[in-house]
Amino acid sequence: MSSSSRTAWFLFDNGSVRADSTLSLRRVAVTLAERTGLPVQAVSLLHSSKVPAESLDGEPARLLEPALMEHFATFPDGEAVLLPLFFGPSAALTEYVPSRLASVRARFPRARLRMAPWLVNPEDGDCRLAGMLANQVRATAKLRGWNRPNVVLVDHGSPQAAVAAVRNHLGEQVRRELGAEVVALSVASMERREGDAYAFNEPLLATALRTPPFNQGDVIVALQFLSPGRHAGPGGDIAEICAAAEAENAGLHTQMTQPIAGESGLIDLLAERLSQAVQVSS
Repeated sequence: MSSSSRTAWFLFDNGSVRADSTLSLRRVAVTLAERTGLPVQAVSLLHSSKVPAESLDGEPARLLEPALMEHFATFPDGEAVLLPLFFGPSAALTEYVPSRLASVRARFPRARLRMAPWLVNPEDGDCRLAGMLANQVRATAKLRGWNRPNVVLVDHGSPQAAVAAVRNHLGEQVRRELGAEVVALSVASMERREGDAYAFNEPLLATALRTPPFNQGDVIVALQFLSPGRHAGPGGDIAEICAAAEAENAGLHTQMTQPIAGESGLIDLLAERLSQAVQVSS
C-alpha cells in the first residue's frame, strides 16, 4: 500500500466520554501507521469531542465526519479509506456511518470513499481474535494464580442480532481454544434493550454471575471490548456489575481481563483489513 496527500486514512471507533478510550485508539493508530507506513489518523464517530483536551495530552479528539469534510475541502476529488475498529456489523456501521457518508458525498460528489471490513466474519473461520481473547484469559489466570477458572465472555450488547452472533461465534472459538484450561465458558451481554425481540442478547452478565457454575469460585470476565472506557475501564459498568455480584456472594471471585487493543495480533489484522479496503472501492 502506498500513500499520497490526496488520500486520508482513518481508523475510527464509536467514541467515548472517557479519555483513556481515545488515548487507546490513538496508540493503535500510531502502531498501525508504523506497521503499514501509512499516515493513519485516529477519529471517533461520536462522544469523544466532549473529552477536555487537557485529558488528551492537549490534543482535542476528532470526529470522523468533520475530519472527512476537512480533507475533501482541500482535495475535493481526493480519497479516504475508513477502517472500523468494531467487532461486527453494529448499527453504527450499517446505519449511522452510511448516512454520514451520504452527507459527505452530497457536498463533495467527486470524493472517493473506501470502507474496510469490520474485524470478525463468522463465515471465514478466522480464529485470530479468539486467540487474542484466550491470551487475555490466560494472562489473567496467571496474574491471579487461578487454575482452571470459569470464564464469561461479555460484550456490550446490541439491538442487532448479527452483533450477538459475532459474540456467540467468538465464544465458541475461545471455548475450543482454551479447552481444558477452564472449567466452563459462557457468553453474556453487559446490557440489552427491553422486549422479546432483543432476547438474543441473553444472558446478561449480571444474570450469568448469579447462575451456576459462574456464581461460585474463580470467574474470569473476558472483555470483548477493544478499548477501555465507561463500560470496560476501571470503575466502569462491567466492574460495577462484578462488584455487585461479589457483594451478594462471598464465594464468588471475579477478575476482568484487559481489552484487546494492546494485542500485537490486532495490528496485523487491521493491516489486513486496510489491504482489503484498497482492493475494492465503495
